[in-house]
Amino acid sequence: MQERKLGELEVSAIGLGCMGFTAAYGGQDEAASIATLHHAVDRGITFFDTAEVYGPYENEEIVGRGLKDVRDKVVIATKFGFDVAPEGGTGFERMRGADGTPDNARRAIEGSLRRLGTDVIDLFYLHRPDPKTPIEESVGAMAELVQAGKARFLGLSEVTADQLRRAHAVHPITALQSEYSLWERYVEEEMLATCRELGIGLVPYSPLGRGFLSGKIRSKADLEANDFRATLPRFDAANLDANLKLVDRLRAIAEEKGVTPAQLALAWVLAQGDDIVPIPGSRKIANLDDNIDAVDIELTPEDRARIADAMSGVQGARYAEREMAMLPQR
Repeated sequence: MQERKLGELEVSAIGLGCMGFTAAYGGQDEAASIATLHHAVDRGITFFDTAEVYGPYENEEIVGRGLKDVRDKVVIATKFGFDVAPEGGTGFERMRGADGTPDNARRAIEGSLRRLGTDVIDLFYLHRPDPKTPIEESVGAMAELVQAGKARFLGLSEVTADQLRRAHAVHPITALQSEYSLWERYVEEEMLATCRELGIGLVPYSPLGRGFLSGKIRSKADLEANDFRATLPRFDAANLDANLKLVDRLRAIAEEKGVTPAQLALAWVLAQGDDIVPIPGSRKIANLDDNIDAVDIELTPEDRARIADAMSGVQGARYAEREMAMLPQR
């Protein structure tokens, strides 16, 4: 496995997004999730991403149990920043909005440390900026956690370039986590350049377009009943046919190169710079292996341009209204 650096933090060239073990895409039993974690370690992955809200809470527990025997060999990232209702549903149903207050940062890290069974969080993110709490206050409290030895490095997710600069002035930010793929390229407008100016690594989540770029999803009928993707506009009938045509173009290029569409899409993200570490989510070991093998695919500048052109014109918003409202205005 190749390695890359997020600021001063060294990790495998791709990580494993663990959200799907318990949230959003239907989940799976713990034994299967732990088997996937163990296989990822065996294949050289050292970077694992979870969050307080995934489950909520359950995801961190599974990641902690699955990695306890190799804790000193892996980098665990987790996130806080939501007001989570104590009951009333599962997963994202319990999110009541952002909470980036210092009190919530201090409360959240104690729970994450306990659930993950560790003494320190390697990379502690603010999951979403809180519009009612200045970013300086959120990051100031997170910096105190670093000073207390409870976190090693700090990250932010889905912030504006201005927020990233202001946060970095309070305490060095190691990584920005944002959606980035052939399916969603907004970070290219300003965020990627800002990260590089400040020496901050980019951690793309959903680098396979929430699985759509694999070519395996042809209709909503291919999704489980409780799959979060069924709520997303890009999977609606009004947009799906147009988006499927783009994926079919991607598949044609992948077939020329003797790789899968998912591998080609992931290789494209990896080729955008060695300061980029995508975290595709894989529940199944076969899909995990497919993703890992993408690290060795080499693309020329002409390949990258051709692939990007084939995927231009994605239809539909990236989230439904509720989730879009949680993103900062750019």
